[in-house]
Amino acid sequence: MGVVYHGNYAQYFELGRVEWLRAMGITYKSMEDKGIMLPVISLHIDYKKSAVYDDLLTVRTKLTSKPLVKIAFDYELVNETGELLATAHTVLAFMDKSTGRPIKCPDYILEKLED
Repeated sequence: MGVVYHGNYAQYFELGRVEWLRAMGITYKSMEDKGIMLPVISLHIDYKKSAVYDDLLTVRTKLTSKPLVKIAFDYELVNETGELLATAHTVLAFMDKSTGRPIKCPDYILEKLED
């Protein structure tokens, strides 16, 4: 078919989110070392145009609001000519690793996001 399998888009958006957080000084490893998990609880993707093999893709990631117990992101996936291929929205929940219960966004994360 020459087009990217639709299930791969979720991985692209995850990479966008992980790298966005890393740029803010937050890594999944550091959160887990502090006993915090951040699972995706909602994912919505709107496909606009197919990505094709060998496309150079860029994920634009944006935090939608100050996190409380949940944190939400919007995404745009564009090709090298700037064509919009897909948009997405994810919601993740901060959870205590030992109890599996939701928790408030840790202060150290809020501080990094405000910088």
